[in-house]
Amino acid sequence: MKNNNISNPRIMNNPFLTILITLLLFCSCQSTDKNSILEKNKEVVLEYHKVWNGSNMDNLDDILTSDFVCHYLTSEEWTGIKESKKTISDWRTIFPDWREEIVDIIQEKDKVVTRYKSSATHTRTYEGIDSTGAKIEIYEISIYRISNGKIAEQWCFPDDPSIKTQILNFKE
Repeated sequence: MKNNNISNPRIMNNPFLTILITLLLFCSCQSTDKNSILEKNKEVVLEYHKVWNGSNMDNLDDILTSDFVCHYLTSEEWTGIKESKKTISDWRTIFPDWREEIVDIIQEKDKVVTRYKSSATHTRTYEGIDSTGAKIEIYEISIYRISNGKIAEQWCFPDDPSIKTQILNFKE
């Protein structure tokens, strides 16, 4: 009976098999590294959503790059961690119970995309409309670019017209 295990000298001395085994090991390591990076990218985006949900704002120092840029659907844009903290704080003043619930998440290379349902109560002036107590619910999509484990850019596509419509149509 032949011994066909990997320690067989005829197999180990075969350059083709040696190269094939090396390539297979290399590719499997690459795949694991890629998956690990994708998971870390996903995690940093989930942490960012937690901040919007009321988690510690100081976590932004670990989540965003110092030159972070948020490109909002309108011409509005903010940059850096300090402006991000102010923007989130201002938003949560108007909508103190703001919640973002992830519906879908997609990861590819250095990008993460989330589609999420946002809900809140209108308690302060929003775009010239005084507090109504309206419960609003919108869907948003954000695309994030990750650099060195932190969010470097965000393109945010919220349904702002729906926020205004829900507030204006609110009846107690």
